[in-house]
Order: sequence, then C-alpha cells, then structure tokens
Amino acid sequence: MTESSNRPVKGALDGFRVIDLSRVLAGPFCTQILGDHGADILKVESLAGDETRNWGPPFIGDTAAYFHGVNRNKRSIALDLSHADQRGALLDIIAHADVVIENFKAGTMARWGMDYAALTERFPSLVYCKITGFGDDGPLGGMPGYDAAVQAMSGLMSVNGEGDGPPLRMGVPIVDLVTGLNSAIGILLALIERSKSGRGQLVDMTLYDCALSLLHPHSANYLTAEIEPLRSGNAHPNITPYDCFATATEPVFLAIGTDGQFAKFCEIVGRAELSTDPDYRTNGDRNVHRDQLRKEIGGVLATCAGKELVQRLMKAGVPCAPVLTVSQALTHEHSAHRRMIVDDGLYRGIASPIKLSATPASFNCRPPDRPRYDPETINGLRNMWP
Repeated sequence: MTESSNRPVKGALDGFRVIDLSRVLAGPFCTQILGDHGADILKVESLAGDETRNWGPPFIGDTAAYFHGVNRNKRSIALDLSHADQRGALLDIIAHADVVIENFKAGTMARWGMDYAALTERFPSLVYCKITGFGDDGPLGGMPGYDAAVQAMSGLMSVNGEGDGPPLRMGVPIVDLVTGLNSAIGILLALIERSKSGRGQLVDMTLYDCALSLLHPHSANYLTAEIEPLRSGNAHPNITPYDCFATATEPVFLAIGTDGQFAKFCEIVGRAELSTDPDYRTNGDRNVHRDQLRKEIGGVLATCAGKELVQRLMKAGVPCAPVLTVSQALTHEHSAHRRMIVDDGLYRGIASPIKLSATPASFNCRPPDRPRYDPETINGLRNMWP
C-alpha cells in the first residue's frame, strides 16, 4: 500500500462508485476495502455523524481513532434523510452509482422509499448490500445485533476461554470484521455477475450468519458426531500439540499439525524418543494423551529460551511463534517489510492485506473530517458524479 496521500493510484476497482450509508464497523470496514482498491466511496453520515466518531479516547481532533481505523479513502457528507428533499438529492446521485451499502434498522429504508425493492425497480443495474443483525424475517428478524451479542448467541463465546472458566468475548470485534469482509466479497461477486447480465442484485448480509460461519472446526465436529464443544483455552480441539507453553523467558505457541513436524520438534528439543512413543506417534494418539504430552513438553520448554527456540523451530519448518503484544506486532520488522503500516506523517493505519501485483491497494486520502450540513451540500451532491 502506497504511503503518499498526494499520488492517487488507480486500483482494481477504479471507476466504480459506492454510496456508503453504513456506520459503526461492518459496513465501513467493507467500504474501506473497496476504497483501498480504487472505488470512489461517498460516505453519507447523519447530521450527528457516525457514532464511532465519539468512541474514544484516543481522539484525532474531534474524531476517535476508532473511526479513523476504518474510514480512509472516502469522502463524506452529512444529510438528514428524514427530509424528502435530501433523499431526493441522494437518489439523484444513486442514479450514477454502482453500489449502495446500508445497515439501517429493519424498515427504515423502506419507510424512506429507498429499500432494495424500490431502488432496483428504478436502477436495475444497482448492487444493493444490506447488513443487519439477523435479517428482516424469521424468529429473530428485525432484531438489533451488535458484535458482542452475536458472539454470545452464535456459540462463539461458548468455545472461547479456559476450560474451567466462563465463556469469553473474543478480544477483537471478529463478527463485525468478518461481516465486512464477506460483504466486500458479496459485492464483488454481484459486480462480476452484473458484467454478464447487466443487472444488479441484493447482497443480504447478517452478523448472525457470518458468526456461524466462523465456528469451524466446532461446527464440523458437531454436525458430524453431535459433539458439544468445550472450552479448551489456547488448545485446539483436533490437533495436539497446538497450544501456548511457558519457556524460561517468554511464552511461545506451538502449532504442530503433522506427525513429521512433531518428530522434528522432538529432535530439536532433545526428546526424539517422544515421536516414536506409541502414545504420541500419530495426531490421534497425541489427542488421546494430550494432558500427559503437555506435561512432557512443558517440562522441556521450561528450560529453553523462548526467542531462540522459536527461531530454531521455524527454520526447521515447525510452525510456532512468540506471543507478542499489539505494540510488538505493529512494530515488528516483518510488519514493516510487508508494508502493513500506512503512514503519511498525519495518519497511521493498518494497510490493506490484499496484495495485487498489477493494481495494488493505495492510500489516497485520509479519513474524512466530521461533515457539516449546509444548503449547498445538496447542489454539490447532485453535481458530484456527472
């Protein structure tokens, strides 16, 4: 991702126009992905602004860092869509848009005459992405959904935490983020199909569906054998050793997925005989005797220097890692090598992880300032996309 905000780069989505009526996280995260790759994103905020502008500290000016993290490569205007004239101005520009994305409460867009049914009749080539908590119908249809609540209801919290502890919310808003990712995928799929049929379609995304999609391998285990998953801390339900271990210096995570990797690990730590022990020869054997094996490994690693051990194991092809803090990860030399931090001196953020060789992502403009409404906004909006 380029680091300059002064040299626009044409990305893979150059020429596509997106009206972003969403706020908070899933929708803005989706449109930032599209904007990083060249789409022209117009973010439409209420007169009070996106709620996350106030979700701080820390703040940059009068806007929280939370907002800045998912709203670069967009321009923003403020409209009160409860007013017919302002909806009319928005409809004028939707006529020139490829995509509309929204996450209003169920029924809001229909009340304004701007739901999918109304817009697709007027603009048949429009791709309309709707993000809700649970969808519009069914037992939970129309109910509000926030990331943490959906983590709880989807079963994600039930498998997160130590075995003897309570269910835990994951430390990042994983449901919102994966919904944003899936929304971007859905929009791109719809645009590809439109290139063949000439018609847009509805991209119907819910936090609930996306949360359920994250349950692997617990969902696969349950649907195959009706095994109710239990919390296992850092350990994996199907693979051993796949867990966090203390060393003499710092914790490390072993992610050993094959018998060959296990044999190599045992050789490097000076316990080659473990790989031929009948209790540990295969992954299935190791799963049956996982508590016993953990004691064996824990005793060996307790005398090792963590950083040096990780380097030896990784060079030998054994998956493992040090357990870093957020600051350590963001300042790691490999993060710099992969150009994963975008920085122009005034704005710093996580760069796009999608690396395209011919049409790379780019940083073309900082997150927009808090928009102010004035009467000229409507005229400017109507003239924005000729």
